[in-house]
Amino acid sequence: MPVVHGVSASPYVRKVRVALAEKGVQYDQNPVMPFGPNEEYRKISPLGKIPTYEDDGKFLNDSSVIVAYLEKTKPEPPLYPSDPYEFARALWFEEYGDSAIAGAIGGVFIQKIVGPMFLNQPTDQKALDNAWNVECPKVFDYLESQIKASEAIAGTRFSIGDIGVATHFVNLGHAGYEVPKDKWPKLAAYIAHQHARPSFKAIIEEERALFAGASK
Repeated sequence: MPVVHGVSASPYVRKVRVALAEKGVQYDQNPVMPFGPNEEYRKISPLGKIPTYEDDGKFLNDSSVIVAYLEKTKPEPPLYPSDPYEFARALWFEEYGDSAIAGAIGGVFIQKIVGPMFLNQPTDQKALDNAWNVECPKVFDYLESQIKASEAIAGTRFSIGDIGVATHFVNLGHAGYEVPKDKWPKLAAYIAHQHARPSFKAIIEEERALFAGASK
C-alpha cells in the first residue's frame, strides 16, 4: 500500500491526501514533522521537506510532483482540465497557492499555531497583524477577482487548482480565522464549497481534534 510521509497539518500533505481521496486510492500515513527531520528521512527526501510519497518502493517528493504522478497512474477522475488554457490556469492557481497564499496564510498559522504549539515560541503580534491585515487582503483581493463560480477556479469541474488554493485556507480556519464575507463574498463562498467536499471535509474534521483549543 502507498505511504504518505508527512503530518496532516501541512497544506502540502493535505493537498496530496485530498487528491488521493478524490481518486479513491487507499494509503498509509507516516506523520513526519517538517521541523528538523532525521537523517533517515532525508535519505528519501533530500530537501528534508514533506510530503514524500512512497509507492512500491519508489519515492517521490513535492506535492505538485506527487499529484501529477497520481494523475498518470490513476487518471480517473481527472484532476487537471482537458482544455489547454484551463489546464494552464489550474497549474497557475496551484502555484499561486504554494507561493502567495502559503506566504500570507502561513504567516497567520505560524504565529497562532506553529510557534506556540510546536516551537514553544510566543505569538509575535506585529507579525500576525501584518500577515492578516496586509498580506492576506492582497491574496483575497486577487482571488475574489478570479473566481467565477464556487465549483471551480479553472475549467468547469474540481481540479488541482482548487485543491492548491483551498488547502491553505484550512490552516486559516485552524488558526481561528475565516474570510470576511462582507468584503470577499465570492471567495468566502468558494472556500466553503471546496471544504464541504467529502475529500476535504473528512481531513478537516480529523485535523480539528489536533488543534482544538489551540487558537483560543
